[in-house]
Amino acid sequence: MHPRRPDGFDGLGYRGGARDEQGFGGAFPARSFSTGSDLGHWVTTPPDIPGSRNLHWGEKSPPYGVPTTSTPYEGPTEEPFSSGGGGSVQGQSSEQLNRFAGFGIGLASLFTENVLAHPCIVLRRQCQVNYHAQHYHLTPFTVINIMYSFNKTQGPRALWKGMGSTFIVQGVTLGAEGIISEFTPLPREVLHKWSPKQIGEHLLLKSLTYVVAMPFYSASLIETVQSEIIRDNTGILECVKEGIGRVIGMGVPHSKRLLPLLSLIFPTVLHGVLHYIISSLIQKFVLLILKRKTYNSHLAESTSPVQSMLDAYFPELIANFAASLCSDIILYPLETVLHRLHIQGTRTIIDNTDLGYEVLPINTQYEGMRDCINTIKQEEGVFGFYKGFGALIIQYTLHAAVLQITKIIYSTLLQNNI
Repeated sequence: MHPRRPDGFDGLGYRGGARDEQGFGGAFPARSFSTGSDLGHWVTTPPDIPGSRNLHWGEKSPPYGVPTTSTPYEGPTEEPFSSGGGGSVQGQSSEQLNRFAGFGIGLASLFTENVLAHPCIVLRRQCQVNYHAQHYHLTPFTVINIMYSFNKTQGPRALWKGMGSTFIVQGVTLGAEGIISEFTPLPREVLHKWSPKQIGEHLLLKSLTYVVAMPFYSASLIETVQSEIIRDNTGILECVKEGIGRVIGMGVPHSKRLLPLLSLIFPTVLHGVLHYIISSLIQKFVLLILKRKTYNSHLAESTSPVQSMLDAYFPELIANFAASLCSDIILYPLETVLHRLHIQGTRTIIDNTDLGYEVLPINTQYEGMRDCINTIKQEEGVFGFYKGFGALIIQYTLHAAVLQITKIIYSTLLQNNI
């Protein structure tokens, strides 16, 4: 269990000391326009939204091509009037456009991950928990057809249900991680010079976070797969109510097949921790490759100003995209098992993913994770673990398309202002 957007670059050695290293061995300044030593004094930790910049109090963003000094800030100073004021204004305008465009790029990526891709998440989860299904929807073509049928028979809400609850789960996850790390010695970040003990404590923090968010994740899963035909108009905080009710054993009645939360801890934590580790490793590997490429191009002095500015923002987005894609593909079978265990006994009615209309009840009777794996393998075959995989392909195709379109728009804006 994990938030849709990976934890970014705060794990397994990316933050901390890695930002303080100079040159390629540490963190080559993919976010800057000169050398790492020039900007090391004013760049702080990586921003929450890729592309934005964090400055120390009172400091200014150095214009492109102007070397910075390491003198501390001594208060505001007035620049002398000169006839070249037009160039200064143009440089400031370019820098403002640069920062604004970087923020827009990060916002477009977040919008794609959490909003535009939500219909794919809904259909993917419905296919995963539908053990009745004869059509596995392994390709995007059948997925598009069934999504059109749902939209035609139930309206657009059928593909956007439960979106608010997914944001709540992300908020609960981030809040729980912050509170636990505040009152315990468990670190939220792993420094560059890490130790096995620090890695273990960091993963323990992640595990405890997933345990706290687990009942809310179950409630969010029900909202995303419940058929719109029999669905009541629930409020946005219904996920919180259902999550708390799941913990204290009150709320909507469940059947005797409902698995206790204790039996769901292991598969939930296993999926969340593995997803985090795989994402962090792939992010680091992709960033290393992109930085090496950028480093070589800077040595050859063959990069244009536009390309240099693009290198300041897109490596992190590409690394995030690749990490999320690879981890979702690798852990897709485990995610299918996890969703079936969470949904069992909740009296959930889902849409018929074979026909595009009608509804089906979920009446599974798995005894646990091992029984679920064996039953799927025997009754549905190996491809039963990959039901709805075509929706995942569509999801990341849309994400890649948005990144490419954003890059084209950004390049056009920069060329018009340089």
